[in-house]
Amino acid sequence: MKTKLQKRQRRHRRIRAKVKGTALRPRLSVFKSNRALYAQLIDDEAGKTRAAASSRNAAGKKFLEKAREVGKALALRAKESNIAQAVFDRGGYRYAGAVKEVAEGAREGGLTF
Repeated sequence: MKTKLQKRQRRHRRIRAKVKGTALRPRLSVFKSNRALYAQLIDDEAGKTRAAASSRNAAGKKFLEKAREVGKALALRAKESNIAQAVFDRGGYRYAGAVKEVAEGAREGGLTF
């Protein structure tokens, strides 16, 4: 039997085989821990993180509200780095709940997928 973590990591590897970030269109990667939610814009060609945000410093009371704020904060930092487009990497998680809220918050902030 595989653990929940092993299943997610396997799904993530499948996604990463198809999704690559470039300098003009970085990969928006989402990671959830038990306490926080993290999002990064990653240029895979250079191996560098262009922008990042987390729910540790996001305003809001509920986790989904914080997730949307993470997306908005990431989009704001992307604008500062002259990034308008990204490819979405859900990190092996289902596209629902907090992961979906991050994507919608980033879209509200001006990023396009």
